[in-house]
Amino acid sequence: MATSGSATFNLELTEIVEEAYERTGAELRTGYDLRTARRSLNLLFADWANRGVNMWTFEQGSITLVPGLPTYPVPLDTVDLLEHVIRTGEGSVSTQADLTITRISVSTYATIPNKLQQARPIQMWFQRLDGSTTAAITTLSATITATATTITVASAANLASAGFILIGTETIYYGYATGNTLSNCVRAQNGTTAAAHTSGDAVYTQNLPSVTVWPTPDDSQTYTLVYWRMRRIDDAGGGVNTMDVPFRFLNCLVAGLAYYLALKVPNAIARLDILKAQYDEAWELASTEDRETAALRFVPRQTYI
Repeated sequence: MATSGSATFNLELTEIVEEAYERTGAELRTGYDLRTARRSLNLLFADWANRGVNMWTFEQGSITLVPGLPTYPVPLDTVDLLEHVIRTGEGSVSTQADLTITRISVSTYATIPNKLQQARPIQMWFQRLDGSTTAAITTLSATITATATTITVASAANLASAGFILIGTETIYYGYATGNTLSNCVRAQNGTTAAAHTSGDAVYTQNLPSVTVWPTPDDSQTYTLVYWRMRRIDDAGGGVNTMDVPFRFLNCLVAGLAYYLALKVPNAIARLDILKAQYDEAWELASTEDRETAALRFVPRQTYI
């Protein structure tokens, strides 16, 4: 007997929810049942982000560094950075080179005496912020053009010494604040477009995930920060889409959802221990397989502080 000849099996959200409910001994009957299952799925994905590296969420990105600018936003759905290098001579077959840049902690960055020193970056601090935007904390006290690098606000009392602000739809990075004046402003950050803003416009702060390099890039050549990041798993969605997980994680996904639902379905309490054991086993099998199988080599490296 011939095989199907295809290897495209996947499950839509509703099928995943139906299978999970059946494992609890219940059935998917109402719209609320689907809604609560979607909520549990999104919480399950959040838990997976804390359990280690999800290989299918690896993405490569790059940032062209600007002379004199130390801090750069990364995509809002970034969970963590896994690898990173400084690239010089990008695009040239003969001169392109990827050079090591060491990740450091906030404590190490804080002890650097001269954070404005300019040269080729050799260290990087990653701020794992949540990407949220605060309520308006001040307003512009004067109109600014689309190219202005100095911004005056009504009060800078609640602003950090440096960081990102949002005015209208434009994200702006400011290097430092003196009184109520924000200086060394770099416009059109985080994929936004520079625009003119009028006096009285609201100013918000943005907690963007970002990288800060040291030394601050100089203008001797063009530097590109090339990184590999782990992004968030896509949300569960509206019901007719498939999940942002590879096929080898489908059983783990259903087992995890069944366990989460059993915590909420009264008649499933008796199955709770079994469903938890099945989920733990499915996660162990899937996560163990979800890894690189290349040879591993350790090379000692001496550093100085």
